Amino acid sequence: MSGWATQPGLRTVQGQIEAGLAGILHSHPPTPVLTVAGRTDAGVHAAGQVAHFDLNAEQADSLVRVSRGKGRPPTPLAVMVQRRLSGILVTQPEIVLKSSSIAPPGFDARFSPLWRRYEYRIADSVLGHDPLQRFRTTWHGFRLDVDKMAEAAATLIGLHDFATYCKPRPGATTIRTLQEFHWRRDPDGVLVASVQADAFCHSMVRALVGACVAVGEGRLAGDRLVDLRIERARTSEFKVMPPQGLTLMEVAYPADEQLAARARETRARRELIDDTE
Repeated sequence: MSGWATQPGLRTVQGQIEAGLAGILHSHPPTPVLTVAGRTDAGVHAAGQVAHFDLNAEQADSLVRVSRGKGRPPTPLAVMVQRRLSGILVTQPEIVLKSSSIAPPGFDARFSPLWRRYEYRIADSVLGHDPLQRFRTTWHGFRLDVDKMAEAAATLIGLHDFATYCKPRPGATTIRTLQEFHWRRDPDGVLVASVQADAFCHSMVRALVGACVAVGEGRLAGDRLVDLRIERARTSEFKVMPPQGLTLMEVAYPADEQLAARARETRARRELIDDTE
């Protein structure tokens, strides 16, 4: 699977779901286009992804199955979307639709979130390489100092320009609020970074993790991470980590009555927002 965004000639999550929608709405064009909370690169997983699409009245009516039998109500639209799309996507084992619901007024999967949370998993020499976890864990050749990595990560929390830790895109801002960044070693020995922000620019999580790995290796002083952030320039002092190991875990939204206001606030603050990893 070649990441989230539709690409000609490649299998992507967005492409496969939209193809499924095209199949169940073939008599009622046009095919809806998905808007996602956080686009993911090839090799990145998503356990808590959120997306929305719009249906016109004719399309919605076509999906509602009128139950046979006296007094039985029609199947709700959200249930029918889940059921019919899941039936088509059963041949796409990488994609699972966990739930479906009618979006409240003002909801926007991309602009309404309060935060996104990612995790990055690293198996260092304490554990060795577990081949069963190879698609969601990056292997590192020797032991990392998790305490030093955690100390360094904490220095980056706050509202900052993260240009040093982002792959630049024309017209896109690199100002983000990093709300949480901490490290732990799970009972199985795997190092896990938990990174939460209002939004992420391209490669931001993998760059932040890469900087901490350089600290854990002893190649970079922990206080250097802030200096690099202030310099706002790409650097060779650390490497951006590979996509394998990164998972979008959760996206949080405000209460229904605050969704529209949150989306307006986000657009006003970062009109060219790039919620990408």
